[in-house]
Amino acid sequence: MKASSRANVASSFTVVKGAMIEETYAVFAAWDFERSKRENLDRLREQNFIGAKSATWLRDVAKVLNRRFDPAGRDRPLVVLAKHGLPVEEWKPLLLWHMTRDEFLVRDFLESWLFGAYDGGAFRVHTEDVEKYLGDIGKRGGTTEHAWSEQTTKRVAAGLLKMAVDFGLLRGSVAKEFVSFHLPERSFLYLLHAMRDEKLSPSKLVASREWRLFLMRPSDVEHELLRLHQYRKLEYQVAGSLVQLSLPCASTREYAERMVA
Repeated sequence: MKASSRANVASSFTVVKGAMIEETYAVFAAWDFERSKRENLDRLREQNFIGAKSATWLRDVAKVLNRRFDPAGRDRPLVVLAKHGLPVEEWKPLLLWHMTRDEFLVRDFLESWLFGAYDGGAFRVHTEDVEKYLGDIGKRGGTTEHAWSEQTTKRVAAGLLKMAVDFGLLRGSVAKEFVSFHLPERSFLYLLHAMRDEKLSPSKLVASREWRLFLMRPSDVEHELLRLHQYRKLEYQVAGSLVQLSLPCASTREYAERMVA
């Protein structure tokens, strides 16, 4: 099954298994581009070079990575950055962006529900609130692989909130609270390149819903662009409805190489 055909599938399996930030980083750091994805994941299962605590967890890691990523194609820059040792704090937001290319549920939850709560001034969020949101997933353009039991819905709701904690958007164990999240400068620049690769015009890029993954409003994006323009890290100019944006590199792949040069 092609990755693109899964774009609207709300997968309970991958959400319940979690963000797997450290595991993904370790696997990508050891990735061999000369081998196929299957060969790389077979080597992971055979050698357990990430030190997984059990054979079941090791199998789950391989399964989730297989479903989430396309290291030879779309996700290659993310793998290159892990291979070259980009600090995890800068790599983590990029992992989230790449992950949500194909994880409908994580993307929709962060862009719609969590950002909506944040933008509406909520201080705390609860699992029960997320369970209500999950009841409407069909109306939001998502399809589940099978009907979810009440127990599965609870686990998915808890899984989504835990992911938001793992990526630094929330904190807490029982009641989750928003934290003031700041996207590292180089991560922000990488995402600008990635969105431009999707052929977004400068004004659409500033207004893109994808910034909501990082709890950023268009005004926050513009503020950061103006700051980077001031420091000559990029060129950003606005005259009425005309927006001009020039980035340091021609593509995400080129910028990723510059990040670790």
